[in-house]
Amino acid sequence: MFLLSSLLLLPPAACARGDIRLSTWNLEWLTTRPQGDPALPADVTPRTAAELDQLTAYARRLAPDIAALEEVDSPELAARLFPPPGYRILVTHDAVVQKVALAVRSGLTVVRHADVTALDVYPPTAPHHLRTGLDVSIGTGADSLRVLVVHLKAGCRDSASGSRKAACRTLLRQIAVLQDWILERQDEGEAFVVMGDFNRQLAPDDPALQALAQNGPITLATAGRASPCAQGSYFIDHILAGGPARDWLQPASLRVMLYHTDTQGNMIHLSDHCPVSVRLSLP
Repeated sequence: MFLLSSLLLLPPAACARGDIRLSTWNLEWLTTRPQGDPALPADVTPRTAAELDQLTAYARRLAPDIAALEEVDSPELAARLFPPPGYRILVTHDAVVQKVALAVRSGLTVVRHADVTALDVYPPTAPHHLRTGLDVSIGTGADSLRVLVVHLKAGCRDSASGSRKAACRTLLRQIAVLQDWILERQDEGEAFVVMGDFNRQLAPDDPALQALAQNGPITLATAGRASPCAQGSYFIDHILAGGPARDWLQPASLRVMLYHTDTQGNMIHLSDHCPVSVRLSLP
């Protein structure tokens, strides 16, 4: 198991022409709703202005061209971290608090497709619902990239969890939805990435990843790596590349940005996830 070192990322001006940086970042209940709001668990507290300032500073250092964001309550909060005119913000139309979103650097052409609502595999009468997927095309012509942002069901991190668990059955139903989306992209010959919080420690021998790769090869940027943000555990935040994007993925470009530590050496808690990034070299 290889523990990926944490490296600060360079500002966009340092990128070679044709390179873009993709990131995924779960922001852990990014909301300003008051504690006790019926849409929130009892132990969730709103972010303070100081915490939002700290997250904004990390977003500035991260400097992605395309950032998948998870657990975002509103486009206004996402824009607080990735403000205009530098970024365009897109957020799913879910009624849930933990929406997925995308911050796209200004100047990149964006076409939004219908949200992948099939990822909410619960029935309409269910008391709670799952997150849908955000589906966009970025760029035009030979370097167009189809991007799907996801946040899958928690509670089934590895195959040892057993498919009989309710959470595992739910996650496998979501994996089947992703299979269909990936198959459509492969049939169209599109370059694509699926990124976000999979709540699953994907690996080459994992049945979930094998199912996603059933109809054509995909590259898992986090394969065989462990996250320094999770004390050496395998990643659950992933970036998958398929079609021509597999060749665009820069080898060894995977990076994790860690938060500062306090005087006792403990990482300051701004989120239970750290930003994960890779670079693509466009044709």
